Amino acid sequence: MSEAVHPSAPSVPSTRSPRVQFGLHYLEMIAVMLAGMLVLGSALGLAAEAVGYGSAELEDDAPALILAGMGFSMAAPMIAWMRWRGHSWAANRAMAISMIAPTVAVILLLAAGALEDLGTLMAIQHVVMFPGMFVAMLLYRSEYVHGVEAT
Repeated sequence: MSEAVHPSAPSVPSTRSPRVQFGLHYLEMIAVMLAGMLVLGSALGLAAEAVGYGSAELEDDAPALILAGMGFSMAAPMIAWMRWRGHSWAANRAMAISMIAPTVAVILLLAAGALEDLGTLMAIQHVVMFPGMFVAMLLYRSEYVHGVEAT
């Protein structure tokens, strides 16, 4: 694993099995993603309202912006958390791709007219992120079990 970013980043007990540690870290990433969606997503919504766009106007006039904002509000806090926990830039890039790729994909579906229902697009965006995050973690699994390869 690369250098620790934050000297007081939480250390992980070595008594956990690699699989348990990996699973706990996956749940931690989901929790950070959801917290980011609530906190940063709410802040983005308030900013939109401050310039005269409520959620109904955004849904009608700029659904792609809602999807992009949702992707950003989940990815940015997760990447910040991972850096604080000492993960490498490579692991951060993989995790960012796992969040941004579904966002870009649903925006392209919207732009192509293949799907227009915002709820369906958001559901796809969110559901695809979970296996994407899992794959990103598998690619750098030694970082997620803190130096112990999962078997």
